[in-house]
This record gives sequence, structure tokens and C-alpha cells, in this order.
Amino acid sequence: MKRHEFLRELHKVTANRTYLEIGVNDGRSLRLSRVPSIAVDPAFKVTSEIRCDVHLVKATSDDFFARPDPLAHLRGGRNPLRNLARGRHPLGHWRRTTLDLSFIDGMHLFEYALRDFVNVERHSDWASVIVLDDMLPRSVDEAARDRHTTAWTGDVYKITEILERHRPDLVTVLVDTQPTGQLLVFGANPRNTVLHEKYEEIVAEYDVPDPQKVPETVLDRVRTVDPQALLDAGFWRPLVRARNRGLNRSRGWEPLRGALQQALLSR
Repeated sequence: MKRHEFLRELHKVTANRTYLEIGVNDGRSLRLSRVPSIAVDPAFKVTSEIRCDVHLVKATSDDFFARPDPLAHLRGGRNPLRNLARGRHPLGHWRRTTLDLSFIDGMHLFEYALRDFVNVERHSDWASVIVLDDMLPRSVDEAARDRHTTAWTGDVYKITEILERHRPDLVTVLVDTQPTGQLLVFGANPRNTVLHEKYEEIVAEYDVPDPQKVPETVLDRVRTVDPQALLDAGFWRPLVRARNRGLNRSRGWEPLRGALQQALLSR
């Protein structure tokens, strides 16, 4: 299954109410959204027809997240006395807006992708789904930090190992989409600061010169899940139901984590 076909179906099974995209390019992935969206890219050149209420932000993702209220568009970006049905308190205090679905496809160096993940997680919740693109390079050349090929993933594949080592509380799923795979992350916890605190330490360890020593398990796609099998898994409906009911993390995450792991083990 190709990446955009998988993303189209992912929008459906997550029944997401909000969407964030980092790395817009020509808009081929953004055009899949039908909900209030924010799309960030310092040099986008959208040529696709966009069919959602979108705020296109021409900026780096770092600059975007440094804004006082980066998700304002998802609440209408207006006076808090308006659109109470969107979750606003009449006295002007907003219920926290979260990103139901996020797609990270920005700069293809792991340190940028890691910062993007940290920033996205701060605006996510346990029932959010975070997707990172280009996680399965097909060759060492394609995974180089210094781009010298037409198709290029860079070394963002390292994010999988970083999350598994430093954030075992998350569930990470490598998906065998074409051409270069994706990583889905479940169980986001905006209160967890481990990656932020260890960022410099992580970068110092993983920033190594080319050629990159890409694990054989990555090149051979050993630990991946079939995209259709993942889309057909039974945990999506309980996830959406719990999210829409506003179930808090203490009640919702562990049952979902168990369902996720059971679904993965059965493949």
C-alpha cells in the first residue's frame, strides 16, 4: 500500500477532529484532510486542491511551535466568547485543544524530527495518533544525512530506536507502506519531559557522520506491520469512542495499550 493511500484510510479509521501536518510540499497529503487543519512548511508550493479549513503556515516548525498559541486556528482563532460548542468556557478559559492526528514529514534529519515529535506531543493526548514519514530507507545512500540521491529519507529512521529506548511508555508501530514506510506512535503524554530533558544527550549520541550504519532490520523491514492489517485492527473503534467521550489517560490508555499490543502480536 502506498503512503498516501494509507494516510487516506488513516483519516477514516481515526475519525480525527483536528489535523496537523509538518512538511506540506505540494499538498498531496494535506488534501486528504476534511477537518480543521494546520499545515506548516517554510517553502510550501501547494498545487493540490485542498478541501478542509486549513491554516497554511509559512515557517519552520520550530518557529511555529514557539508562537504563544500555535493551535489557535483549531479553535477558530477568535474571541473565547464565540463558538462555545468548540469547547470554550464562557469566561474565556479554553478546554485544551488537542491534535487527534499529526503527520510529521519535515526536514529529514533525526534531530529535527525528534524536536517535531516533542512539540507535537505537547499538544496531543493519549488517544492521539502521531505519524512520522520516511522511516524505512531502502539503502544506506538513501539514509545519508548529506543528501546525494534523488529519493531521500535521511536518518529519521533513528527515531524508532530513540523512542523505544527513552519512551517505553509509548507504543510504536512501523508500517510497511511504500515507498519508505511510516511510524505510528500511540499513547502520547504531554506531561512527559524525558525527550526534552535528554535532547542534547540523544543528539550527541546519534549524530554520526555518513555513511550511516542502518540496521539490517530497518533495511529488510523485519519488524513492520502490514498497513491493511493495521487499518483492519479492532482497536480503532474503542480508541475513537474513548477519545470522543473525553476519557482521561488513567482510564483509557491501559485498555487501549493492551488492545494495541494484542493486535500486533496476532499479526
